[in-house]
Amino acid sequence: MENKKYEIIYLPAFINQFKTILSYITYNLKNKIAADKLYNEIIEQIEKRSENPLAFEIFKTTRNKEVNWYTIRVKNFTIFYVVEGNHMILSRIYYSKRNFDKLI
Repeated sequence: MENKKYEIIYLPAFINQFKTILSYITYNLKNKIAADKLYNEIIEQIEKRSENPLAFEIFKTTRNKEVNWYTIRVKNFTIFYVVEGNHMILSRIYYSKRNFDKLI
């Protein structure tokens, strides 16, 4: 049986947050190697998840109940995405210790 791979769409908010995280690690923490490694791990996990993005538990939120949010956890970060048709839409990436219910 062939796996259906979903098309990945990166929203501008996700791209901006991701760039900010990588920039902080690269320039403030002065650790380009760690930033590159994090980048590669996050992209790898997103690609893996795109093979079956609906097979995971829905993130429960009190604010936006009409949208089914899913998460991917990579190191200290949590990625939020939704699935529409055959699209996996990456919306946000946050430091995992944040209160997501106020953000999503």
